[in-house]
Amino acid sequence: MKIEKNLLPKSIVELVIEEDAKNIAKSRKEAMAYLEKNADIKGFRKGAKIPESVLVRQYGEEYINKLTVEFGIDSLYRRALSQEKVLPVAQAEIKEVMNESPLKIRVHIEVYPNVEIDAKYKDIKLTKEKISASAAEVKEALDSIQTKFTKFEEITDKRSKVKMGDKVTIDTEGYEEGKLLENTTMQNYPIVLGSNILVPGFEEQMVGAKLEDELELDVAFPDDYHNDEFKGKQTKFKVKINKFERAVKPEFTEEFIEQLRGQKLDLEGFKKLIKSEITETKEANARMEEESQLIDELLKVTTLELGEKLLERKIEQVFEEIKQNLGQQNVKMADYLESLKLSEEDYKEKHVKESAEKRLNGEVILHKLAEMEKTEVSEKEMNSEIETILAKFGSEDVLSRLKELYVPGTKYYNELQERMKYRKLIDSFFTTK
Repeated sequence: MKIEKNLLPKSIVELVIEEDAKNIAKSRKEAMAYLEKNADIKGFRKGAKIPESVLVRQYGEEYINKLTVEFGIDSLYRRALSQEKVLPVAQAEIKEVMNESPLKIRVHIEVYPNVEIDAKYKDIKLTKEKISASAAEVKEALDSIQTKFTKFEEITDKRSKVKMGDKVTIDTEGYEEGKLLENTTMQNYPIVLGSNILVPGFEEQMVGAKLEDELELDVAFPDDYHNDEFKGKQTKFKVKINKFERAVKPEFTEEFIEQLRGQKLDLEGFKKLIKSEITETKEANARMEEESQLIDELLKVTTLELGEKLLERKIEQVFEEIKQNLGQQNVKMADYLESLKLSEEDYKEKHVKESAEKRLNGEVILHKLAEMEKTEVSEKEMNSEIETILAKFGSEDVLSRLKELYVPGTKYYNELQERMKYRKLIDSFFTTK
């Protein structure tokens, strides 16, 4: 077997491979064996021994020669990869069958990009902010939880007064200089006061009202209101309160906290847990920002050229992530694309490709840099990280399953080890203010 190897742009390796004549006979034998195994010829059982002359009469020399070339190409390609130590990142492309006997082919193979990082990378020094969670952020998180789990109890006492946070169901009409305005009439419209869904000033004026009250509210639409028809209009709304429900916020009892997080904690313990969760979220966001910042700097001292198929795969991955995130918000990708008036391909080109390319550049560069720096994660570091992950779960059943996943050699263990390696590498470029 003769091989001519050429390096082409966009991480393509071109191999011109010529087979030894003696191996053509071997490929023909493989083709005949395949036909014999799969032939459906009258008078012969499936899989029975069939004379070559019968197979030739059934399929013809032209088809058998074509099949011989296909088997020859497959064998030739695999042996060439092994001999030249070429590792494809995507399916190879047969560019040309230059000769059939002896077999000679020209193949294009996309490989992992060659990365050259200048020694100047050692001069990169970056700073990061110290991460913490304030008491105000903890309070905001607790308020958010209470709002999410707030229940509403109907109030029938006509002496009770509406306050912020309560829910009222109203009929309303808007007037300008005594004339009814279009698109301002609503029947049995439910609203939680303080949600700021309606025009500014509307909800606040209902505070203190009672069940079945009929109100007249003076409301001025802002000059920058989203609907041009109402911008700056002085309006009088007639409102009737049909239903009044009092907001009942949950108390942070041990039972309620256990339902939320699966841990028995008092309020102070829960605050500490919330604080650690906020800190972890901020740290995760900061790590993504730090990685992006570092990649921007490393790109200045790095030479690499991504292959098209590798980039296409990353674009698909990022697109699927966006699709899943939309799904979690009960938004279908098709509906989202329709709202943007974009096809899937246009969306990928305009909104996905750039971020996917940067992510791929980052992965390729960090992989190379980790090799150069010989960055490793010790077993002790791995065990500590796994313990931190497991500590977040209270269920023994969940813990048992997770312990089985995070053992050396498993996909989850290897992926965690890779993430920790990159995190360790990134951290080495940063100092805390």
